[in-house]
Amino acid sequence: MNKKAIVIVLDSVGIGELPDAANYGDKGADTLGHIINTCHPKLPHLMELGLANIDGASFPGRVDAPKGCFGKLREVSAGKDTTTGHWEIAGVQLAQAFPTFPNGFPQDFIERFEKAVGRGTLGNKPASGTAILDELGEEHIRTGKLIVYTSADSVFQIAANEAVVPLEELYRDCQIARELLTGELEVGRVIARPFVGDHAGAFKRTGARRDFSAQPPQTMCDILKENGKTVYGVGKIEDIFDHHGITKSNHAAGNSACMQATFEAMDEDFDGLLFVNLVDFDMVYGHRRDVKGYAAALETFDAQLPEIQAKMGEDDLLMITADHGCDPCHSGTDHTREHTPLLVWSRKMQGGVNLGVRTTYADISATVLDYFGLANPLRGTSFLEELK
Repeated sequence: MNKKAIVIVLDSVGIGELPDAANYGDKGADTLGHIINTCHPKLPHLMELGLANIDGASFPGRVDAPKGCFGKLREVSAGKDTTTGHWEIAGVQLAQAFPTFPNGFPQDFIERFEKAVGRGTLGNKPASGTAILDELGEEHIRTGKLIVYTSADSVFQIAANEAVVPLEELYRDCQIARELLTGELEVGRVIARPFVGDHAGAFKRTGARRDFSAQPPQTMCDILKENGKTVYGVGKIEDIFDHHGITKSNHAAGNSACMQATFEAMDEDFDGLLFVNLVDFDMVYGHRRDVKGYAAALETFDAQLPEIQAKMGEDDLLMITADHGCDPCHSGTDHTREHTPLLVWSRKMQGGVNLGVRTTYADISATVLDYFGLANPLRGTSFLEELK
């Protein structure tokens, strides 16, 4: 009988600082706590599953009899970026963080990149993705030079106006950068950032973003695929895993499109994993420090949760989590080193089980493999037998 494991990653929805948060400049970070206590969003369905019952939750909403099982996850890997978080969810722990470039990339690399793509560059510094368009967008249009920049994360980002650099050329340039960024320069992701508009103040990034990830080691996705299971990625999942282990994908952009893609995928009959990333929490609200927008996005997801549950089969298993934090109330605009929530639900479940503080995000992959009766050669400990 076919059954689905549904893993939904609420990108950046952290639930309080990790023990080593101070090492990352993130002491006191608490994405969910700060947003809920500031804006008081109505999240009845998440609370019903046990969101506020999670150990250490700093916000109200505890229920006496949660319908889900609940806990939180501790990141073991070094770093606090999208790639590291998702790879650990999928069973991989990185001992060394991907490199970051707070002073920009080495000049010799920039020169090699410019020669390879046939265009000059502008920027080469850490920057907000929207601010740098207003700063350099008009010069880019005038000169045709690519805007390259980074952030506190391990990324090499290339922004280009779609009227100046066609999308396929931008993607080609990103692939060239991916191949050049090796050794000590091997960033977690190269990101294509296409935009439209003709003057500062009118520039707008489009949904044609593409991520070019470092090549992952073996993950749960590979194991599932090798054992004949479907691995259906929604959103940027296929990019994060460099297409490894993904058998089907809907590269939807934004929470609304990704949720619609999720509903459509749930209507399909397949045996395997539905792996979803909802990027807007991070990209649109967290990095831009939009607390009210973040709260509203949480309310929207909460309102969609009953439809997810209604589409689930008798043997399907739902897990809701995150990949890191991005506290819009914390200092700066970058990711924050936090625990992530874990909510688990199925039709057969009585609920109410406190899964505690899990020692690694990889407990999710261990549980997914256990759910399909597969051995786990990766990291993590299954909590399948704890579910009731």
